[in-house]
Amino acid sequence: MSETSPSPHFAALILAGGQSSRLGTDKAWLDWQGQPLLQRVATVASVLTTAVYVLTPWPERYHDLLGDRVTWLPEVQPGAGPLVAMADGLQQIAAQATPPDWVLTLACDLPRLQANVLRIWRDRLTRFPPDQLALVPRSGDRWEPLCGFYRPAVLPDLIAFQQQGGRAFQQWLTALPATAIDLTPETAAMLLNCNTPADFPTWPPSHLLP
Repeated sequence: MSETSPSPHFAALILAGGQSSRLGTDKAWLDWQGQPLLQRVATVASVLTTAVYVLTPWPERYHDLLGDRVTWLPEVQPGAGPLVAMADGLQQIAAQATPPDWVLTLACDLPRLQANVLRIWRDRLTRFPPDQLALVPRSGDRWEPLCGFYRPAVLPDLIAFQQQGGRAFQQWLTALPATAIDLTPETAAMLLNCNTPADFPTWPPSHLLP
């Protein structure tokens, strides 16, 4: 593993509350090169910061994977979708005694996540304009919100969007003061996630952990 680069002003939030209905099994337990996906994503996040949070309705389901290496956050509105989950997690992190300046929000099903790429993106935050509230990868006109960096100051806008019935990241981010990270073919491949068994056609059933 690469040397850890802790940052007291930077945290990571992993969302692990999806129903995985299209996949037919809990995606957090999918095996990637001998490691469950949630553990894989948490390991990468811990290379960038010692402040790693996992938001889930089922902490007992995953505690044996990560133990006390992460801070467990209860998901207040399970099943409401990832945008609501992110707002939930950001609110709990912002309420900490010393809240971070930035939060990297990650899906739990990013097997090809690379710490070296995330570190390059993270280092852009030190010279980021204060009026910009998010730094998020984008491919063409489509944002990749669950590998993005958000200021806690984004919360009023995010909560107002939710209260108006908004649930779509694409609509919210397009209206937000956000900066896009333009993806190369290599970094776009890093953001592959797993929503259906067809996303991993070469994986035999044995790669689904109990």
